Amino acid sequence: MTLDQALAFGLMGVTIALFLWGRFAYDAVALASLLIGVLLGIIPLDKAFSGFSDDVVLIVAAALVISRAVATSGAVEVIMRPVTPHLRSTAIQVPVLAGATMLIAMFTKNVGALAIMMPVALQLARRTGTPPAALLMPMAFAAMTGGVVTLVGTAPNIIMSRVREELTGAPFRMFDYTPVGLGICAVALLFLAVGWRLLPGGRRGAASMESAFTIGQYTVEARVPEEGGEVPMTVAELEALSEGEVQVSAVVPPSAGPRSASRPAASRLPSPDQRLAPNDVVMLRGEAAELERLVARAGLVLPGDGPTADDPTTDEDDMQVLEGVVTSESPLVGRSPAAMTLRSRHGVTLLAVSRRGEQHIQDRLSQLRLRAGDVVLLRGLAATMPDNLGELRVLPLAERGTALGKGRRSWLPLAVLVGAMALVAAGVLNIVLAFFAAVVALFALRIMSTREAYDAVDWPVVVLLAALIPVSGAIQHTGGTDLLAGWLTGAVQGLPAIAALGVTMLLAMAVTPFLNNAATVLVMGPIAASLAGKLGLNPDPFLMAVALGAASDFLTPIGHQCNTLVMGPGGYRFGDYARLGLPLSILVVLAGVPLIAYVWPVVPH
Repeated sequence: MTLDQALAFGLMGVTIALFLWGRFAYDAVALASLLIGVLLGIIPLDKAFSGFSDDVVLIVAAALVISRAVATSGAVEVIMRPVTPHLRSTAIQVPVLAGATMLIAMFTKNVGALAIMMPVALQLARRTGTPPAALLMPMAFAAMTGGVVTLVGTAPNIIMSRVREELTGAPFRMFDYTPVGLGICAVALLFLAVGWRLLPGGRRGAASMESAFTIGQYTVEARVPEEGGEVPMTVAELEALSEGEVQVSAVVPPSAGPRSASRPAASRLPSPDQRLAPNDVVMLRGEAAELERLVARAGLVLPGDGPTADDPTTDEDDMQVLEGVVTSESPLVGRSPAAMTLRSRHGVTLLAVSRRGEQHIQDRLSQLRLRAGDVVLLRGLAATMPDNLGELRVLPLAERGTALGKGRRSWLPLAVLVGAMALVAAGVLNIVLAFFAAVVALFALRIMSTREAYDAVDWPVVVLLAALIPVSGAIQHTGGTDLLAGWLTGAVQGLPAIAALGVTMLLAMAVTPFLNNAATVLVMGPIAASLAGKLGLNPDPFLMAVALGAASDFLTPIGHQCNTLVMGPGGYRFGDYARLGLPLSILVVLAGVPLIAYVWPVVPH
């Protein structure tokens, strides 16, 4: 072993030890390792920051942005809506939700697919009384297995494609992973459909900050748009769109004027058979998230949609929605938004009000006399919102990610994703350019703002990848991978080729929970290829085995983002993951090794 090899191994060993310790953030450890590698001379200065321009970093970031756009579009909720009323038992809910998550993960980043489906699962669990713990872990595991089907589904596949390109000159293509991945998905889904019973009962999700807000239900005022003439929808049909979560407390025809809603609430309750007409104003009462869904599904218009009165050129991306409490010193107390000329004078629009002790707010929001203690939802320019809240003496609440008033639901994000995948599959564009073009299309179509895109990117993961690429490359460039492969060759010498393939997958699977799937691929990929070369075998199945093993982290909550994402909402403990994950890991090895050997022959022709 040379001095450079010893330094490279020592640096990687310390890096892994710090990852295992968990005292410092992964990205900070990776950056420190990069700096030390440059100072030791094992990473050339001209290669030190090459990871930040690597294609894999751009692909991962773009996949996260596209996944967020699809998640917020509501398209998946619309697709799932006809199915969810029939999911009454846990035995049906688990395979359907896991299968849907698995399918989405084949075409988006797996953590993005899970984020898309989690609200559907939590809403279903609340309505049917199913423990979220019975649904969320199977969905997380389904997202990880679904991700192995295509190049973009999981980071190990993306990184392994780059590793193969460096080693052989040709990367893995979009659907090279598909034959093996589909087989793994079939095995995993069959197991999860019954294996969820291995999870302990009685787990309760950890309380989030949102649960600390006991605001109650909001009342919003929405208008039926003019387009399309008579709306073929009754009050009962409108409420049915929310599956009983939102109530229509009043319908005000346009000819009645804004003050017509001042009659007692009991006399204004509409008949369920009353048909809505264009420009009718409907008063809706419910939770903010449910109101947002109903407004989007029914195509209703909230007050304040469009540019502000004082600046017609206002862009939607410049707007912000905030919750606040009307203080006793507020000039709003005892006055209505109309009397205060709230929008024209202060540049904010009142979207919704929550008032303690009142089931039905009797006035239209523009004529409602506000009280101290009212919780209001205000929409205005982000740049001036702090000053406006100060002038109005409205105390802002901690941001809860309320979508009401800023949701832009559309099928376009899904269409953009499908278009990008089609261009890659047809060979028109490579994966980097296709996903970059998809993100630009989201901006051009005004589906997502640049600020929302930056929020969607998991920057610690991006920095981790960018820093670890040259660090892991140091082992390969100093000859360390050949040295390790030689030792591993001695360990598997005399074993059948398929057994060597199985050992490689097991090694990747064992390292991933305690390291990181990206780091595992970067370190293990070159070692596996070198091992195959020393054994006289085809390197492709060994690279596939490493990618599949690194993507199959079912044993701990810390090795993969999907596992971490469901830990709090599901109320899981560290040991719960092995209950379901260990048998699934065994099944993946038993099914994955022969599948890889069949699709990618181990012995070269």
